[in-house]
Amino acid sequence: MIRCDETALICDFAEVYHIYDYRSLPLLTAAVYFMGLRQDSRCKMAISGQKYSFDTLLAAMIYDKLAWLQWAKTKDGAKGVNMPKPIAAKLFGEDDDEETQGFTSIEEFEAERKRIMGGES
Repeated sequence: MIRCDETALICDFAEVYHIYDYRSLPLLTAAVYFMGLRQDSRCKMAISGQKYSFDTLLAAMIYDKLAWLQWAKTKDGAKGVNMPKPIAAKLFGEDDDEETQGFTSIEEFEAERKRIMGGES
């Protein structure tokens, strides 16, 4: 853990155990204290590569679903336009900059497909 993020270890030990000099502890004791840290501690999140806690991700997903449900009841929702952008996708790193495009007819879709593929527009 020290190699991964020593600053996070120092902060977690200070916050949780009020230990400001972890080096003064026996190695086994420091390891036991590390194992006692909660899963969303700075250290454990750094080791696992998580940027956000489970609670944060869950709250973002709940927000996205509620925003979608609210939008679905509007005139825009009935038409399928101006859908709210999901927050959770950004947190998971799945957010792409391209806008999703819908089509009202097969002909419109085929024309766009040909344009993208380099054919006629």
